Amino acid sequence: MDQQRRLEWVRADAEAHQKELDRQGVDWGLTVSEALDHLLAGHTGSDSEAAGGAYVAALQHIIDHNGSDPLPLGTYARPSSFFGLVDEAMRRLGVPADLLPCGFLHGLPPEFPALPQPVDGSPAIGHLPLARAKSVTDAYRAVLGRMDEDCRDEVREVVEKLEVEYEEWERAGRGTPRCRPDTLFFQIL
Repeated sequence: MDQQRRLEWVRADAEAHQKELDRQGVDWGLTVSEALDHLLAGHTGSDSEAAGGAYVAALQHIIDHNGSDPLPLGTYARPSSFFGLVDEAMRRLGVPADLLPCGFLHGLPPEFPALPQPVDGSPAIGHLPLARAKSVTDAYRAVLGRMDEDCRDEVREVVEKLEVEYEEWERAGRGTPRCRPDTLFFQIL
């Protein structure tokens, strides 16, 4: 599939999303289509305090049309707080700081423009290069049995999903032309 066609689909989804927002009376100070244009130009230039919602929506449309099928990770009342506690627990158990979940569940690659935070703080978009997924899952499996039961199931779910994605990437040849995706993106609601 060529890039131009994919971009047309992204634009169509952004326009449909904006129509739904307009119907609901949601105003982020710029449209999802305008936010998409900003991201494609490599910046987030809106002065609107609510622009984060439009930028996150636009980025999600880009990801949706350029990645694999979305895998739900879960819905959390306070994801930053929950995964912050998971980070602390894992740190105490010896997981290296660069492998802790907040490091990849919240944050984009350095070459992405910084996105303003949505007004309500959600959703958060994060990323993990697939080449690092094995290190993450190995570290998490090593401490899983010693983790507090309050977060063990969620960590196990993260491990299982990362293992599936990593194994598929390995089978496909680590980013050969057949399998270009080399980064996992997360959307935490």
